[in-house]
Amino acid sequence: MSRRSPVGETQNPLVCYLSPSGISSNFEQGTCRIYVGYVRLIVKLRSLLLVVLLLVVLLPAAILSAQITVPTVLSDHMVVQRDLPVHIWGRAPVGQQVSVTFRGQTVTGESNRLGRFSIYLKPGEAGGPFDISIKSASSDSQEIVIHDVLVGDVWIASGQSNMEFPMSRASTAVADLPHADNPRIRLMIVDKKAADYAQDDLPTKGWAASTPDTAKDFSAVAWYFAREIEQREHVPVGVVDSTWGGTVAEAWVRLTALGKDASLDSLFASRGKMLDNAADTENQLKDEQRQRDEAKAAGKPIPQFPWHPPLASWGPGNLWNGMIAPLAPLPIRGVIWYQGESNSALDRWPLYDRIMRTLIEDWRRQWAVGPFPFFYVQISNFKSSPLEDWASLREQQVKTLGLRDTAMAVTIDIGNPDDIHPTDKLTVGHRLALAARALTYGESNLEYSGPMFRETTPEGRSIRAWFDHAHGLTAKGGEVTSVEVAGSDGKFAPASAKVEGETIVATSPDVLNPVAIRYGWSNSPQCNLFNGDGLPASPFTSAK
Repeated sequence: MSRRSPVGETQNPLVCYLSPSGISSNFEQGTCRIYVGYVRLIVKLRSLLLVVLLLVVLLPAAILSAQITVPTVLSDHMVVQRDLPVHIWGRAPVGQQVSVTFRGQTVTGESNRLGRFSIYLKPGEAGGPFDISIKSASSDSQEIVIHDVLVGDVWIASGQSNMEFPMSRASTAVADLPHADNPRIRLMIVDKKAADYAQDDLPTKGWAASTPDTAKDFSAVAWYFAREIEQREHVPVGVVDSTWGGTVAEAWVRLTALGKDASLDSLFASRGKMLDNAADTENQLKDEQRQRDEAKAAGKPIPQFPWHPPLASWGPGNLWNGMIAPLAPLPIRGVIWYQGESNSALDRWPLYDRIMRTLIEDWRRQWAVGPFPFFYVQISNFKSSPLEDWASLREQQVKTLGLRDTAMAVTIDIGNPDDIHPTDKLTVGHRLALAARALTYGESNLEYSGPMFRETTPEGRSIRAWFDHAHGLTAKGGEVTSVEVAGSDGKFAPASAKVEGETIVATSPDVLNPVAIRYGWSNSPQCNLFNGDGLPASPFTSAK
């Protein structure tokens, strides 16, 4: 039997029912067949319209995905590292043949199953400008041309605010910025980005030749470093400014590398606590802003509140992922680094040497161009607060010199006790450049380090400290300042000290038989010990 409407219900004259014998309805089957045909036509038209809409939306994306793309670091005005294989990488359709031509050499490769390609060309000497051609082997013959490419030395400049500190704010900006035109110095600024996983590309506007306009917002330390290297070595220099003020060292280290060192487990507990309190911190920030707004509206003094570290930029590994990982495929000469202030808190400084060793060793593994030079700045003098221990952080930085191909620029003499951002960046850049000139470029007989403590010899009522890099050791102004000695009880007392040859000898009426000595051991010490080349001695302690 055919299906029908229940007895007593009003039957809809437009409804057709299927039965074993075909279509039945409460009106003529011919009318029903016309209706069914009409419905089918409507369905087909709607389906066709949907297909057209999908083509309109998806076809441009499909065309785009079929094109070759390269990361922004491979762009006009870039510098290619001399004497190392030239690496060109990017994305292309799966299985696509890609050819790269540079300095008369052409190499062809194929994108893998994920659409990535990686092509190496032979090393070459410094020179340029050149073009790099990246060409698809597909029928559309797509080609990317990177113009105005120099071959020279590439340095990464990274760290927190004192490396980020721009040329426009440096004490020497008025004299030097107007003369910043130098087409052989190329600059790239990486915009701030924290990420949970390693990115393929950088947030950046790309490379630019040094001019007063491009240099003004660039790292002053890095610019002065680049200027000196270019002047002394007579090769093009490219510097990547990848910095973020107020950040901790562990944010710049790959998460996997941190996790392999059990001694760094507390970093993850600290991060967990920060995340646990994130909601309260967000509400507190809103309340503080409300108080500022109300004070401003009422014409009252604007209240000041403690600084709150940004949640994303303090995450272990987050800045490696967003601002360093995309650079790792680019062959480089080395790294300059200025950071540490944010790791000086009492619960953080004891781990600093371990964090930095992990950072340096893992960066070298990820770049895979050998143990490249890693030169860093020891934090300067600043009054700070009792909640931070800058002296102990500096000693942690000294310990990191145990890694090969490292050097440290001491800045204890050029800080500002009342400003965490001293404006003399010319001297900082110069001292980093001295390390590069001596250790990377092989300038013989060039002193690059201030006196570094080596050992002590107790001598009855006095104690003698011995140094490396101490030729011409001198105390500016006479007696050595900021010296303390301790006996077997470990209690330090102020001491008088004088220079004898390449050593200093210290005594104190409060310590009859000193067995330990320290120098410059405070957040903001007054230090006056230098070698004959005018480089300051690093603060130190002989106590273990």
